Amino acid sequence: MDLSLIIMQLLSGIALGSVLVITALGLTIVFGMLGVVNFAHGALFMIGAYAGLYLASLTGSFWWGLLLAPIFIGVFGMLIEFVLIRRLYGRSIDDPLLLTFGLSYILVEGVRIVFGSDGIPFPTPQQLIGVLDLGIGFFPRYRLFVIVLVAVVLLALYLALEKTRIGLIVRAGARDPVMMQVLGVDIGRVWLAIFGLGVGLAALGGVLAGPMRSVNPEMGSLVLAEAFVVTVIGGLGSIVGAVVAGLMVGISISLVALFAPEMATIVMFALMAVVLLIRPQGLFGVRGRTA
Repeated sequence: MDLSLIIMQLLSGIALGSVLVITALGLTIVFGMLGVVNFAHGALFMIGAYAGLYLASLTGSFWWGLLLAPIFIGVFGMLIEFVLIRRLYGRSIDDPLLLTFGLSYILVEGVRIVFGSDGIPFPTPQQLIGVLDLGIGFFPRYRLFVIVLVAVVLLALYLALEKTRIGLIVRAGARDPVMMQVLGVDIGRVWLAIFGLGVGLAALGGVLAGPMRSVNPEMGSLVLAEAFVVTVIGGLGSIVGAVVAGLMVGISISLVALFAPEMATIVMFALMAVVLLIRPQGLFGVRGRTA
C-alpha cells in the first residue's frame, strides 16, 4: 500500500482525534474538578454544532459562529450548573448522572422538534475549502485548520490553568472548596467557571465537527460514547490523559478504517479494553480511581 496514503490517513486521524480531544477534555475537566459525570455532554456538543450553524448563517460568517457558539453554550452550561447540578454536590455520583441523562433526552428531543431529524449540511468556510499539497499527498485545508486550532486552544488552556492566578484559584477550589471558602473565595463562581468551561469545550467540538459531518440531533450520541472511551483510556479526571487518549483513538479509528472500515468503530472499545486490562486506572489515572 502507498506510504503517502497511510500518512494522509494518519493526518486524518489526528484531525478526528483533535475533535475528540477538545470534546473529551470538557468531560474530563468537569469530572476531575467537580466529580460530576455529565451525561448531557454529547447533547451539548450537538447543540454547539446547531448554534454554530445558526450563528454562521445569521452573521454570514463561519468565524463568528466558531467564536460565539462556545461562549453562548458555555453560559447555558453555567445556568445548568447553577439551577440543577449544584443541588447535587456531595451526594451519590449517580444523582448528577441520572439528572444529566434526563437533560440529554430533553435537549435532543427539543432540537428534533425544532429542526427535525434530517441532517443539515454545515458549509466549510470559503477560506478553508479545498486541499493543500503537502508534497507527499493532498490534505483538506479545513482538517489542517482543526488540528492547528485545537493545538492553540490546548496551549491557551494550559497557560490559563497553570500560569495564572485565576487558574490557581480554580484548581485549588476544585481540590479543597472548604478551605477556599474560609479564605474568602466565592466557591460558587469557581464551580460555575469549571462547568461552563467544560460545556464550552463540548460546544467548540461540535462547531469544529460540523463541516466534517452533517449536523443532526443524534450526532452527540456517538461522540458521547467516544468521549467516555477517551476519558477512561486517559484516566478519569486526567487532562493530559484526555489529550493522549483522544489522539490515540482518532488515529486508531482512521487507520483501521483504511484496512477494515467495518471495524473502525469497534477498535476504540478494543483499545479501551486492552488499556483497562493493563492499567485499570487508565494511562494517566491515579491508582484507586478506576473506571
